[in-house]
Amino acid sequence: MSTTTGVKKDCLWIVLFLIVFINGFEAGGYQASLWSVGKNYDLSVTSMGLFAAMELFATMLAPILLGRWADSVEKARSISLMLAIQFIAAMTILFTSADRLFLVCIFFLGLTTSALQFIAIAALADAYPVSGGKKIAYMTSMYATGALVAPLVVDWYLRSGFGWRTLFGLLAAGSAVSLAGIISSGSKPREYRAAQNAEQDGEGRFVLSAILMLSVIMCIYVGFENGFTFFVDTLFTDVLRASTGKLALSLFWAVMIPSRILVGHFSGHARKILIASILLIPATMLLLSAVSDPFVVLLLCIPLGFASGAIYPSVLTIMLPYAGKNTATATGIITAATGIGGVVFTAMTGFLADRFGLQTAMLVLVSFFAISLLSAIRVFRLRRT
Repeated sequence: MSTTTGVKKDCLWIVLFLIVFINGFEAGGYQASLWSVGKNYDLSVTSMGLFAAMELFATMLAPILLGRWADSVEKARSISLMLAIQFIAAMTILFTSADRLFLVCIFFLGLTTSALQFIAIAALADAYPVSGGKKIAYMTSMYATGALVAPLVVDWYLRSGFGWRTLFGLLAAGSAVSLAGIISSGSKPREYRAAQNAEQDGEGRFVLSAILMLSVIMCIYVGFENGFTFFVDTLFTDVLRASTGKLALSLFWAVMIPSRILVGHFSGHARKILIASILLIPATMLLLSAVSDPFVVLLLCIPLGFASGAIYPSVLTIMLPYAGKNTATATGIITAATGIGGVVFTAMTGFLADRFGLQTAMLVLVSFFAISLLSAIRVFRLRRT
């Protein structure tokens, strides 16, 4: 049983969904722009990987630095501060051409988008303790939606003669709208769980070992995802000699949307879905690395994106019973792991691609999913005890 606060015109979940959508738009937009950024600054593939890794390094630091702080202050206030910094960083990139200043601002964009991601998830879980599990899965589909739309938008405005910095003007506008929304909505609870249900769910208990195992899974998954998405356009352009790289990137993100919605709908089967996804990703990549037909590679992005999309909401759904009242801390630990994976694997992809080719580099990435499988099995055993 549950009760609601009776809040009229509850818009908090809409604002939080918008924030995550913008985060996805930033991720997909930067991934689609990396080739253009590399041409602008005359970068090698290795250097492009380092430019991408700068943002991902910041995503690793954000939850380490801000996780406990976000649990100790009102989440609306912390979200507002992050949105303000995000706006300033995006506007600075829009009007600067210095490569070092670009990297500094990319760092702050990574810092704020990472913080907004885990704080928004924590705010949703705190405000909607009854329906939070499903809402979080649906929220992650908004990230995929933003990442899907972004490459298409980037491709459109580049073809229309606008520069790659247009992306950051759009991000600044989105940050401003989100800031206005969160200020007007606040982050107070919208639902309350009945006392006996809260006790049964183990509210207040924080199981660090489970959170760490889930973090390993997310570290490897996000590392692979970034290694693939940052370089899939380069794969099509430089290796497959095709102009459909941005379409492949959008297709990869597109199939994540129904995948994450389905995880929300079948949240009770999150463990089985997680195992199936961990197995399907390397199986698909084995096929992708063995073919050179651009159309076949494009088609393989469908099962690859579908399996990838299921991992994040499954991990978050499995995480909730282990987080207790420390939702921002738990989500922050997992988000820090995603940043570590993003930095290490993205940089490694660029390094290996220069020496052995992109397809081989991506194949190396998925070999780490064996560790993810072992980590998932360990978490499930903890749950039985």
